[in-house]
Amino acid sequence: EVQLQAFGGGLVQSGGSLRLSCAASGKTFDDYAIGWFRQAPGKEREAVSCINTGDDIAYYADSVKGRFTITSDNAKNTVYLQMNSLKPEDTAVYYCAATHRYSNYLLTPYEYDYWGQGTQVTVSS
Repeated sequence: EVQLQAFGGGLVQSGGSLRLSCAASGKTFDDYAIGWFRQAPGKEREAVSCINTGDDIAYYADSVKGRFTITSDNAKNTVYLQMNSLKPEDTAVYYCAATHRYSNYLLTPYEYDYWGQGTQVTVSS
């Protein structure tokens, strides 16, 4: 079993940047798909990005392409989500998740096996 911990959220002004981290423990990290999701109040959980830790192939939601970058540091068992040019509509609780399957597209929440707790990201206008 994999335990995930997401952190790095906070309050930032529009146009600013944040870097989220998803730290994994329990098993080696080099053969997973790790995804980031977000959920705003009253909205469904939305897939933001995912990465295959074995080959660093990544996918992004259209809403964040060109602004967010997902990377994996397998030596640290950590996946990062660098978020630049943040907008108020990026405000949400962000979660990370893991699955053993290989990702050929932006996986849905139902395709993940393990979840971390959320971290709040608030972007002020």
